[in-house]
Amino acid sequence: MRSRLSSEFVFQMFALLLSIVIVHSVYVVLVRPQAAVAEAAHAAQIAENPDTVPERSMWIIVRDYEQEACFILMLWAMAILGYKWRGLFRQQALLRQDVIPIAVGESILPEDARDYARAIEALPEAERDYLYPRALLAALRRFRVTRSVQDVSAVVDSVCETETDRLDSELALVRYIAWAIPSIGFIGTVRGIGQALGMAYKAVEGDITGVTAALGLAFNSTLIALILSIVLMFVLYQLQLMQERLVLDANSACDRHLIQHLQTR
Repeated sequence: MRSRLSSEFVFQMFALLLSIVIVHSVYVVLVRPQAAVAEAAHAAQIAENPDTVPERSMWIIVRDYEQEACFILMLWAMAILGYKWRGLFRQQALLRQDVIPIAVGESILPEDARDYARAIEALPEAERDYLYPRALLAALRRFRVTRSVQDVSAVVDSVCETETDRLDSELALVRYIAWAIPSIGFIGTVRGIGQALGMAYKAVEGDITGVTAALGLAFNSTLIALILSIVLMFVLYQLQLMQERLVLDANSACDRHLIQHLQTR
């Protein structure tokens, strides 16, 4: 378990660095140059016809630093969620395997529990750390000690409940990112409004270019942040749904493949 957590931490840090490099590179090479071109085209259109209303450019909407930070956090969160999805698919695949070789109609006595436990202990280390093998191993050990089917059912429920809490706690970082993205958008809003107020004297003189640009920053940053937050929360809730299904499926598999075969005498 400790090795898995350390590898997951390394992955998260690597994903963060990679997200920064990818998003910043895209902004330097593509987004900000295209935004400058679009802005120049808008200025030329207004110079030719002051009454014209240029179309909004997506490059200008996403060009500021707040939007860049939001995209970095979004990509980082998606990488973490992808890592979680990968682990869930592997655990779901293990549920369809015969981890304990039990024939139809075969019974397991307390004296046999140790032999069946060896089949689980022979699994690769990564798979032994999955929920299903851990629940089976805990059930067999409890059955060998207490010789009670009821205790076995209770320990399986306890392992599954603990796993639910653990899976939920491991999503704390993603929830923080989902909160941080709109917060960064609001920071851009405050910065844009502050800049607009600082240029209010120019608007009084008739030059509203600076004010409109600053207000554009304010609204664009909030727009992008809220859109990314909505997408991220949708993916997060889908992952939580899969995790809950995994726990329920593991509990049901333990009942079908083990508990129903237990006999005390």
